Amino acid sequence: MSGPAGREPTVDQALAREHGLDAEEWARIGEILGRPPTFTELGIFSVMWSEHCSYKSSRLHLRELPTSGPRVIQGPGENAGVVDIGDGEAVVFKMESHNHPSFIEPYQGAATGVGGILRDVFTMGARPIACLDSLRFGRVDHGKTAHLVEGVVAGIAGYGNAFGVPTVGGEVSFEACYDGNILVNAMAVGLARADRIFKGKAEGVGNPVFYIGAKTGRDGIHGATMASAEFGEDSAEKRPTVQVGDPFTEKLLLEACLELMQSGVLVGIQDMGAAGLTSSSVEMAFRSGSGIEMNLDDLPRRETGMTPYEVLLSESQERMLLVARSGEEAAVRAICDKWDIDAAIVGRVTDSGRIVVTSGGKVFADLPIGPLNEGRKLDRPRARPASQDALAHLDVATLTVPADLGVALLEVLASPTVASKAWVWRQYDHMVRVGTVVRPGSDAAVIRIIPESMPGGDGTDRGKGLALSVDCNARFCYLDPAAGARLAVAEAYRNISCSGGEPLAVTDCLNFGNPERPEVMWQLVESIRGIGEACRALDTPVVSGNVSLYNETTVMEDGRPVARGIFPTPMIGMVGLLRSVADALTQHFAADGHEVALLGECTGEIGGSEYLKVIHGRIAGVPPRLDLAREKALGGLLRSLASRRLLASAHDCSEGGLGAALAECCVSGPVAHGALLTLESALRPDLLLFGEAASRVVISYSPTHAGQVAAACAAAGVPFARLGTVGGRHLEIGGAVRIRVPIDELGRAFHGGFEAAIFSR
Repeated sequence: MSGPAGREPTVDQALAREHGLDAEEWARIGEILGRPPTFTELGIFSVMWSEHCSYKSSRLHLRELPTSGPRVIQGPGENAGVVDIGDGEAVVFKMESHNHPSFIEPYQGAATGVGGILRDVFTMGARPIACLDSLRFGRVDHGKTAHLVEGVVAGIAGYGNAFGVPTVGGEVSFEACYDGNILVNAMAVGLARADRIFKGKAEGVGNPVFYIGAKTGRDGIHGATMASAEFGEDSAEKRPTVQVGDPFTEKLLLEACLELMQSGVLVGIQDMGAAGLTSSSVEMAFRSGSGIEMNLDDLPRRETGMTPYEVLLSESQERMLLVARSGEEAAVRAICDKWDIDAAIVGRVTDSGRIVVTSGGKVFADLPIGPLNEGRKLDRPRARPASQDALAHLDVATLTVPADLGVALLEVLASPTVASKAWVWRQYDHMVRVGTVVRPGSDAAVIRIIPESMPGGDGTDRGKGLALSVDCNARFCYLDPAAGARLAVAEAYRNISCSGGEPLAVTDCLNFGNPERPEVMWQLVESIRGIGEACRALDTPVVSGNVSLYNETTVMEDGRPVARGIFPTPMIGMVGLLRSVADALTQHFAADGHEVALLGECTGEIGGSEYLKVIHGRIAGVPPRLDLAREKALGGLLRSLASRRLLASAHDCSEGGLGAALAECCVSGPVAHGALLTLESALRPDLLLFGEAASRVVISYSPTHAGQVAAACAAAGVPFARLGTVGGRHLEIGGAVRIRVPIDELGRAFHGGFEAAIFSR
C-alpha cells in the first residue's frame, strides 16, 4: 500500500514529536510500515504507544506481581479482575485514575472517571453495586484546593448518584506535593455469575462489529496522550481534552449491555475508554489474534465535519464496541432500540491481523495489530534519590513533648487527613439499592449481596456480603517506597479484617511522577516490589489495576524550569468476603460498660506520622516496621472473633496512632461514648499516644466475652492488652499517658476539622 488517500497534514518527525512520539518511536513506525504514516495513522500510534495505554515504563516490572490464586477467574489483562466468591457467584472490580482531567476540569474529570470505571465493570457482565474513591489534594491553604475539592466531590456525586450506584467508602488526604497534580482514583465493584464472564475479544471472521451508546463528539481527543505527559504552566489550556459525561445515558447503556449478554448474541465487548474507538478495536483484535475492518461512515456523531482522525481518537463517554454473532444483527438493534441507545455496524472481524479504517470510500489507516498493541517495553534507568538518607534521619530526642497531650490530640484529630470526611460522603448516595450494611466512616464498607444484583442469578439470598477498602499512606511511600507499599497492602488487609471480612484480592492504582527521571523509576519499581511481597504473604493476588505516571508539574523558578512531582502513591483497593453480613463489625464503641483492649504492640514509631507533621511540621524518618506473618495472624484472629460474635467493635490504628484511634472509637458512631483507660509503657508519652506502629487494632467487647477474647488472642499468638472500659463523657487515659478530654471537644475536632481546614479561609 502506498498510503491511504485523503486531505490530511503532511506527517514528519516534528509532527510526531507534537504527538508525544520520540525519535526512536518515529523510526520504529517507519520500520513497521515501510513508509511514513498518514496523519490518521500517526494519531493511532500516538495514543496506542502512549504511557497511558501501553504501560511502556511499567510493563516489565508489573509482571513481578502475584496475579493468580484459587479464587481468581480473571486477572490483569481484561477490563476488570474477577474473583470467585462461591455459590456460582463472582465479584468483578477495578480501580483507575482520572488525575490530569480532574485537575483541569474537576467536575467532569471526576465524573467521567467514575463513568469509565463503572463501564470497565459492567463490560465483564457484572452489575455494579458499589464505588469507592481515593482523593489527594494539595495544601489546605493553597488557592485552588477548596475549588478542586468541591468540584471533584460534586463530580463523583453527580455521576454516581444519577447512575444509581452507592459510593460507600474511600479516603481523602492533603499534601503540598499534590498542589499541581491532584489524584482522583475511582474503584468500582460489581457482581456476576462466575460462568457468565464476558471479555473483550473479536473472534469469528465475518462477525459484525457494533458501536453502541452515546454519539461521538470532539471531547477527549488526545486524552490518553495528555495523561501521559507532565503538566506545565499552560495546563488550563488542555481543558478541551477532558471528556463530558452523561450518567443517564450510561444507565441505559448498562441495561442494554446486560440484556445483550443474557440474550446470547455477543462474542465480545469492550468499553471505549482511553483512546476511544482506537484502543477498543485494537485491543479486541489483539486478544483474539484477528483483525478488524472498520468503515466510519455510519458511526453516530453529535458534531458535523469530524475527520477519521477525530472519530478514532475521541474519548466521548458512554460508548461500547461489541462483536456480535453473524445473523444476530437485528437482535442487537432491537435491544438497543428498547433502551433508546444508538447502535451501528462499523466493521467486520477479519483474519488479517490488521486494522483497516475507511471513510467515504478512502482508506485512512491500514496498520498491523501486533506492533500497535504491544508498543515498547522500556527498562528505564532507575536510581535511589541522593536525598533518601537525609529523609530517613529523625532524632526523636530533639522533638519537644507537647505540654498538653490532650490539646495535641485535638489538633491531630482535627487535621483534614484524620478528621471525619462526612462532608464528602454526605453528598454521595451511599444507600441506593439498599445493600449498604456498613456505611462510609468505618474501617471498611460492607455491602450485602442482594439477589437482584446478580445478572442471571437464581434469586437466592444467601446473606453474604463484601467488605471494601482503599488505602495508601503516601508519606510512608515517600520515605521508603517498598516499605510504604507493603504497609498500604497491610492496612487494606487489616481494614477488611476489622469489618469481619476475609480478604480476597487487590486492585491497585500506581500514581507516580515522571518515569524519565531515574529517581521516580526507582520509586515505582520499589513500590511494585513492596506490593508483591505483601500480596504474596497475605494471599491477596493483584487481579486488576492501573498505572498513572507523569503526575508532575514543571514551573518556572528564578528563570529556570523546576519539576515538582507527587509523592509515590501506590493506591491499594481490596475486596473481602463475609459469609454472613450479620458478622459485620464497625469501628465505634457500641455501649457503656464494654471492655476495651489493644491487639498488637506499641513501638513508638513516628516516622512519616500525622503527629510529626501536624505538631512538629516535619516529614522524616522511616516508616513503621511490618511483620507480615504477624499481620496475617491478626487478620485471622479478627475474622474468627467476628464470626463467633465476640466483638462489639474493631478499629485499626493508622494515621494519628493509638490516640486518634481511641478518639475515633469514642465519637465516630451515632452515639458518642467516653472511655476510662490506662496505658502502661516505658515509651515517651507522645510516642506511645501518636506512634503509628503497624498491625494494631482497638477492640471492644462485652465483659461476658472477656475470657474467650483473651484466650483466642493467646491461641493466635497476637499480643493482647486490656486498656479499660467504655463509659462517661471524657476520654480519660492514665498511666504512662495522662489526658482527660471531654467527648464534646473530641467530637467538635473530629466532625468539624475537615470543613474548618478547607473552607474557613
